[in-house]
Amino acid sequence: MSNSPETHQKRKAPTGKLYAIADIHVSFPSNRTAWSDLEPHPGDGLILCGDIGETIEHLQVAFSIATKCFDTVWWCPGNHELYSLPSGSSADVRGENKYQQCVEVARLYDVLTPEDDFVVWEGQGGPAVVAPIFTLYDYSFRPSDVTLQNAVPWAREHNIEATDEYLLHPDPHPSREEWCKILVEKFESKLEAAKSRFPSLPFIIANHWPLRKDLVNLKYIPRFTIWCGTVLTNDWHQRFNAKVVISGHLHIRRTDWKNGCRFEEVSLGYPRQWKACAEMNLGVNELLREILPGPETPQDGEAPTKWRIYG
Repeated sequence: MSNSPETHQKRKAPTGKLYAIADIHVSFPSNRTAWSDLEPHPGDGLILCGDIGETIEHLQVAFSIATKCFDTVWWCPGNHELYSLPSGSSADVRGENKYQQCVEVARLYDVLTPEDDFVVWEGQGGPAVVAPIFTLYDYSFRPSDVTLQNAVPWAREHNIEATDEYLLHPDPHPSREEWCKILVEKFESKLEAAKSRFPSLPFIIANHWPLRKDLVNLKYIPRFTIWCGTVLTNDWHQRFNAKVVISGHLHIRRTDWKNGCRFEEVSLGYPRQWKACAEMNLGVNELLREILPGPETPQDGEAPTKWRIYG
């Protein structure tokens, strides 16, 4: 299969459904094979919610297949796209430069990114503003008695440490938390501007990291939460009239309702994490999450968490 963007049709305005998936990690051969089995969805749209892979080649593989199967594709970065590796086409490309390199690849495939204007979804379940964003994390998903300086040592006490500490560089910013602050301010302003432009429309906000700390439930690695978001976005679903908030990163598929807003964690995950699905002949086609039109809102806008092991 050629990954050249010249072989793909330009995106069209979808009239069907909007789907999302995250953390497809095509660096794993079995995940790449599964992604190559993605079926055509004429008339539909797809949001890729981060952690496609670590290299430009991984993005090319993912975008090549996605844009052949869906009329419009959106992408927002995860931590893995931002990794700086010692070799390959992105060798030693760090921080903002690595992100911009990813954005340039997306644009070659006509994939919409957080750097593009938000567009209005006019397909089923619309109209709604589709808003892919990029916020990173600032270690604020930590207990109140743990200081910022002690956050990473606190996690290390339980032998937990994100690879980000070695491969995700914040250049030219002095730290990841400072980069996060700048990104939050940037996308807060962009969402405010879009809200002013489309005051009557609901938003579909897509971000790799969860917007709320209370949606991070990591039973086996609880101290990994410090790499999972920022408290600065806790109320964004209300401030920006979100109908749905989409995230990945946790590799734990779930649906939550807060204040009438649906929160969807849409990860595929590493091969071992969706092995049970694969053994039931459930692949990426079955694990795509329908975002719009989606289910009806609960009567009081709240509902217990639905753990979606098989879809």
